Amino acid sequence: MLAKREIVLDTETTGLDPGSGHRIVEIGCLELINHLPTGQSYQCYLNPERDMPQEAYRVHGLSTEFLAKHKLFADIVEELLNFLEDSPLIIHNAGFDLGFLNAELAYLERQPLDPGRAIDTVLIARQKFPGAQASLDALCRRFNIDNSARTKHGALLDAELLAEVYLELIGARQTSLALSAAEATQAGSERVSSLRETRAARPHAPSEEEIAAHTAFVDRLEDPIWRK
Repeated sequence: MLAKREIVLDTETTGLDPGSGHRIVEIGCLELINHLPTGQSYQCYLNPERDMPQEAYRVHGLSTEFLAKHKLFADIVEELLNFLEDSPLIIHNAGFDLGFLNAELAYLERQPLDPGRAIDTVLIARQKFPGAQASLDALCRRFNIDNSARTKHGALLDAELLAEVYLELIGARQTSLALSAAEATQAGSERVSSLRETRAARPHAPSEEEIAAHTAFVDRLEDPIWRK
C-alpha cells in the first residue's frame, strides 16, 4: 500500500483580514504518514513589515521588535512549498489560513494553494458533534488531549495539538493503538520463542528408583496393561 502523506498546518497573523493589510507572522507544519506523525516539521517566524496590533499580540505574544529580526515571506516561500509538496493540508478553519497564505503568494505573483486540498477539521467536528463547540481548545478537552502548554497561540504547537485532534476525529488513533498492540504481541511472541530456543532441555528418562517403584506398583495389579 502506498504511504499517504498529509500536512497539518497552522498560522499566526497580525489580524483577521489579509485584505486589510494583515500579514502572517508564524507558520507551523507537521508531517503525517498514514495519519501518524513522523517527527518531521517546519516552523518559521516572519517579519510582517508592519506593526503588531495589541489584540493580536495578546493572542500569540509575538511583538513587532521580535519579528523584525526574522525573514520575510518571500525569503522562505520556496522551502515552505517544498515541505508542503502536493500533500493534503489539515487545517482548523481552513478558509482563514489559506486566505492568508494565498494573499502572501499573490504579493509575490505566485500560484495560490488549491482550497480543494484542504481538510477542514472545524467542518469535521461540526458534522460529528452538531451544536458543540469546535474550537481547538474545546476539542482538546473533549478528547482529553493535554493542551496545558498552550498559554499563547503558537503555530507549531497548535499544529501538534491539531494532529492529535484530527486523529481522534477520523478514528485513526484507535487504528494506531491496535497496530501498536499487534506489534507488541508479535514482539512478545518473538521474545518467548527466543527464550525457548536458548533454554536447556530437561532430562525425561526415569531414574532407577522410579523404575523399581513402578515395577512394584505393577506387581500389585491384576492383569496390568503394561505387561501386554
